[in-house]
Amino acid sequence: MSHIAVERNRRRQMNEHLKVLRSLTPCFYIKRGDQASIIGGVIDFIKELHQVLQALESKKQRKSLSPSPSPSPRPVLLPQLSPQQPPDININSFGAEHFKELGACCNSSVADVEAKISGSNVLLKVISKQIPGQIVKIITVLEKLSFEVLHLNISTMEDTVLYSFVIKIRLECQLSLEELALEVQKSFLPNAVYANDI
Repeated sequence: MSHIAVERNRRRQMNEHLKVLRSLTPCFYIKRGDQASIIGGVIDFIKELHQVLQALESKKQRKSLSPSPSPSPRPVLLPQLSPQQPPDININSFGAEHFKELGACCNSSVADVEAKISGSNVLLKVISKQIPGQIVKIITVLEKLSFEVLHLNISTMEDTVLYSFVIKIRLECQLSLEELALEVQKSFLPNAVYANDI
């Protein structure tokens, strides 16, 4: 084969593989149709799948260490906080060594919340146990804080759920990513007071 035919065959295979990658990746991960955007979107999607896998492995490990596994679902008990008792929440800002984008995490025993900038939007990921009505609480918090939900993906496995939001920042929004993550984390607490309520 000539060099030109070999190169043409390589490009054809590359384009076929990119089409397969694009078809396997949810559309909101891929912003444009160029090769770099497709590969970047696939990388983001794989990172999210990796987070789901880690959450499931962690849950599996907790179940295996549990002294009395029960086949029936157990109710999720949220911590009852008095006004003077702060929640046990860990805020961890991530710099360039963790992400190429600006991001923040806010984790507790009830949920893990991650927010990061992606272009002109915010990617918000929440991993927790399934709690009836929790998605409505999160969306209500986002709307109160001047965010607009552009896309929502919900992935579940047994009693664990991953909510992946793509949200638009409205002009009137004055929160940092750390504050956003904390406000979403507060939605898991009973009778929570949010930033815009004060």
